[in-house]
Amino acid sequence: MTTGSKLVIVESPAKAKKIGGYLGDGYTVLASVGHIRDLAQPSQVPADEKAKFGKFGVDVNDGFKPYYIVGPEKKKTVSELRSALRNASELYLATDEDREGEAIAWHLVQTLKPKVPVKRMVFHEITPEAIRASLEHTREVDNNMVDAQETRRVLDRLYGYELSPVLWRKVGPGLSAGRVQSVATRLIVERERERMAFVRAPYWDVVATLCAPDALGEPTDFESRMIALNGTRLATSKDFKSDGTLTDAARTDGVVQLGESQAGDLADALADARFRVISVEKKPYRRRPQPPFTTSTMQQAAGNRLGMSSRQTMRAAQSLYENGYITYMRTDSVTLSHEAIEAARESVSKNFGSQYLSEKPKQYATKTAGAQEAHECIRPAGSHFRDPSQLATLPPDQLKLYTLIWQRTLASQMADATGSTATARFAASAGGLGEATFQSSGTVIEFPGFMRVTGERGGSGKKGEESASLPPLAESAELPAKSVLADGHETQPPARYTEASLVKTLEAKEIGRPSTYANIISTIIDRGYVYERGRALIPSWLAFAVTRLLETKFPKYVDYQFTADMENGLDQIAHGNETGREWLTQFYFGSGADSARSADEAHEGLQRQVAQLGEIDAREINTIPIGDGIHVRVGRYGPYLEDTKDLDAEGNPKRASIPDTIAPDELTVGEARKLIASNAGGPRVLGTDPATGGTVEVRNGRFGPYVALVAPESAHESAPTGKKKAAEPKPKMASLFKSMKPETVTLDDALRLLSLPRTVCTYDEVDAKTGETVSVTISASNGRYGPYLTKTRADGGASETRSLESEDAIFTVDETHAQALFAQPKYGRGRGAAKPPLRTLGPDPESKREVSIKEGFYGAYITDGETNRSLPKQYDPKTISAEDAFRLLAEKRAAGPSKRRGRKGKASAKSTGKGTAKGRKSAPKKSATETARDRRRKQVRELAEQGWANTRIAKEIGSSAATVKADVEYLEANEGFKRPPVVPAK
Repeated sequence: MTTGSKLVIVESPAKAKKIGGYLGDGYTVLASVGHIRDLAQPSQVPADEKAKFGKFGVDVNDGFKPYYIVGPEKKKTVSELRSALRNASELYLATDEDREGEAIAWHLVQTLKPKVPVKRMVFHEITPEAIRASLEHTREVDNNMVDAQETRRVLDRLYGYELSPVLWRKVGPGLSAGRVQSVATRLIVERERERMAFVRAPYWDVVATLCAPDALGEPTDFESRMIALNGTRLATSKDFKSDGTLTDAARTDGVVQLGESQAGDLADALADARFRVISVEKKPYRRRPQPPFTTSTMQQAAGNRLGMSSRQTMRAAQSLYENGYITYMRTDSVTLSHEAIEAARESVSKNFGSQYLSEKPKQYATKTAGAQEAHECIRPAGSHFRDPSQLATLPPDQLKLYTLIWQRTLASQMADATGSTATARFAASAGGLGEATFQSSGTVIEFPGFMRVTGERGGSGKKGEESASLPPLAESAELPAKSVLADGHETQPPARYTEASLVKTLEAKEIGRPSTYANIISTIIDRGYVYERGRALIPSWLAFAVTRLLETKFPKYVDYQFTADMENGLDQIAHGNETGREWLTQFYFGSGADSARSADEAHEGLQRQVAQLGEIDAREINTIPIGDGIHVRVGRYGPYLEDTKDLDAEGNPKRASIPDTIAPDELTVGEARKLIASNAGGPRVLGTDPATGGTVEVRNGRFGPYVALVAPESAHESAPTGKKKAAEPKPKMASLFKSMKPETVTLDDALRLLSLPRTVCTYDEVDAKTGETVSVTISASNGRYGPYLTKTRADGGASETRSLESEDAIFTVDETHAQALFAQPKYGRGRGAAKPPLRTLGPDPESKREVSIKEGFYGAYITDGETNRSLPKQYDPKTISAEDAFRLLAEKRAAGPSKRRGRKGKASAKSTGKGTAKGRKSAPKKSATETARDRRRKQVRELAEQGWANTRIAKEIGSSAATVKADVEYLEANEGFKRPPVVPAK
């Protein structure tokens, strides 16, 4: 860095590279890579500060003073920034102009402590003109915005650290309660509850296909639907309540609810009737373009039109912004600058002609009540918009999003779409059943206006709107019917939320802020509260339990209006109308009658509510009634069914696990009874083991059916007087082969399984390294990943394994075959051999590569040969659609490669001999006999003992969360490991 140059700090390296190219010599542009410091975890607070900051990393008794630290991963960045600052003549803070960006700038000043002039430069697009303008119009850091962001950060820490431990104790370890995430989860759970309680109601009408000449005299067919009988309208879906009965208004109107037989009779009676035109009404049609994009509307449109998740959308928008293609993508404003209006109108004239321009430039006003950070809307950057055809080198997701933004911006300056709408009514006699009234409607677009750029068809865009035109019709004319058919319908439950509709609802309720929606949705999915099926968001049973606890014990903190009021309070702090200290005091400690401005404002704070919580019935919280005595229980190992009416021989409720593919609203009483009948019939006694006298049973477990050898009662009788009763021995267990069924397995089959592992042979062989003769034993067994052989050495040397080609081979493999397998490379056969794909789905629309579903080591996955994506548990490899598979691959492709990081402190320990990172146990020395799986399980146990969550362990050791979960369960079942409660990540 040249002495005396100006240092500019931005958030991201991509942004730094782009701006550095515009500024040229005399400026050094570096990236902070987000925040350089954050609130300390309680374990990171020094011992002499524990009394003040030890619980939250915040001193709640001293104005909620936060304790910030520079994390280990940021120390190198801070060192580089300090080094550059020493040679700088000025410091420019060029972080984003929102609360987050303002806070990053403030933290930079607090940490770097610059002794040179500090200037805050802001811009809403990364173009040469915008960057030069920002250098000429700098300002100071906005302390009100910083206060608002600090308050938000402290608020979320207090909320999470007070409520999450309650979830750990009463629902399950490792859970967390987020201030906005909990409310978003509640929305999704409430929608699923509505669907579970919904009663479908049938209703019928009649559809006639009529024929009339068009303008040229050619016969034209069109449909007309029956709307009334004898002057009384027919019932439609809007006339029914959620319980399947008619609404009070429908009953008052006396609507006719046709049944299947009555509709069929009407259709037969009208088959030869003449349909007389009784009225034709024409109205002018006009549709106006929508305003330019805000953060929220961009996410909604990208979800609805492009099938992109909120996370994908914001990631693509971030890249487009940092590379100078669009303006800042976190905004609530729909305002277009004068420069942007001119650029949009120029592009419309160039691409479609001046006749498609609106008569005068259009400016739009923001209508969202909680709008903040009033930047310009999201639009193409610059004073001349780049046509999407010029950006073919962009990644596909970025090009699609840029095209959508370009279309929406141009459309905002285009003329309205105009045309006409015609509605015709017909009367036809149904004989003794009365007179039927039919109706048809259609829209004709005469001038498409803005629809030229958006590619939309006629109509308002509302679901189900007819857009086909009608032929010319004259009143009193009679038309023949080509066909008349009865048409049955059923009322539908409210649609599940998609990411787009959830974003729309969150914005309407003023919950959170649009810039945080992508993170909110991704968080509740990552935590297992919600999963996706296609585009629908479905709550897990865990989400039901968490939501129920919060609703019953902390109703205020998942109340929609209260959450919105918190956001409005943060806005007031950002505007300087309130201070964060006062606001947090009221939130955490409450406002009594003395301090409140009115009696209505007096309330208890979070601290007191948690302290006075009292007893919570964990069983009740984790029980969701289905009906008729059947409940869903949320247990440690997942949800399961429990039937309190149908008991087993010992008087206990029958149980069954719930398949991941069944959504909560699909788990009816009938479906639950089927699952219990097939999966929870209780252990079936097969007979007695002649060797031990124990009872042999076939059971159903979490991982499938298995057989168990239960020791006879005499083996665990009471201990002598004065001693504790002997523990009941754990039964010996063995999984059934895939070819076996629980209902047909015999005692002989079970005894063969329980006899495993089977010794195949014992022989002497010469050690290739030492030349010594060693006795080895080969045994055959069945494992989680299939049948295999194990060769063990009598001297304790390293064992080897080989996969067998089938389960039956466990009992048939002989010494010759076994030795031949071990003579081959380890993965030359069996598990390591290439397997054919389970399904082939065709070429991917983006990569153009053939997409298939394959069976991998950890389950089914989707691949195009370049990108792999594990198949989410809610999808079945046999039934998942190609569109869903392509979408899942696109999300994985947009997310980029997984980042695997090694064990912290490993390099330093190796080079300096000082051991591993602070607060971590040193890894034990590994013996030569350990397999890779054994070593991994030791790592998992070591970190789990320190309270690490499965996902955190997986990232640390470079494995998957599913593997870590399986390892923990193995350790608990086989090695007596008892896992402590999970603690928040440091």
